[in-house]
Amino acid sequence: MKTIDTYGSFEDAISGANDLVKAIADQLRQLILDVYPDAIELPWPKQHIASYGVGPKKMTEHFCYIGVQRNYVNLGFYYGAQLSDPEQLLEGTGNNLRHIKIKTVDDVDRPAIRQIIEQSLAERQQALN
Repeated sequence: MKTIDTYGSFEDAISGANDLVKAIADQLRQLILDVYPDAIELPWPKQHIASYGVGPKKMTEHFCYIGVQRNYVNLGFYYGAQLSDPEQLLEGTGNNLRHIKIKTVDDVDRPAIRQIIEQSLAERQQALN
């Protein structure tokens, strides 16, 4: 993984969160890196998010993001409306953006979460080729 730290670090992006939310965010980050070890990470501490892509451009090259909230973490997908979601985990009504609310560390281990990350990565790789 390569981190572009122009705005800060992953730790800066999750610094205001409680211990549970930080643990969830850390687990999600590890899962994303397990799926795609070459991910480009771009933290935005002011927005409390870290974004992951095949390149540094947020809206064209990034496939997912981690956004910390008060009691959960949003695992977001920039082109989530185009993804298959048989377990109906994705939320949102925008043209493209979708997210999954992750409320426990155990939720991160759900196979459907990994499959959506893999699908989102594949969608971006295909769109850019």
